[in-house]
Amino acid sequence: MSEFLDFLRNKFAYVALGEFKPGKFEEAKQLYEKAVSTYAEGFQGAYLLQEPGTDKGIAIILWKSIDQMDTNQSEAYKAILKQMAHLFVKPPDTAFYEVCSEIQPKQE
Repeated sequence: MSEFLDFLRNKFAYVALGEFKPGKFEEAKQLYEKAVSTYAEGFQGAYLLQEPGTDKGIAIILWKSIDQMDTNQSEAYKAILKQMAHLFVKPPDTAFYEVCSEIQPKQE
């Protein structure tokens, strides 16, 4: 029964929408990947999206729980975020979402 209950638990998504200073998206991307590489328990995946032809982006980081996201904020992670802060035009807009539906492609 506990396996079924585990299946019913939804993931959580941390979403950040931001814009980087002109020409800084690639540097920010490298720092994002470095920050994400510090994550461990509860980390379910990450995406970085870029609006074509701009320095605007969306970061989506999936977690098993919000608590596990908080426990993954190590000193190394915080140091990387400090390196990234000056690359933004303004601080990104952030929010948490519960993943209510996840559809995987059919296996062939």
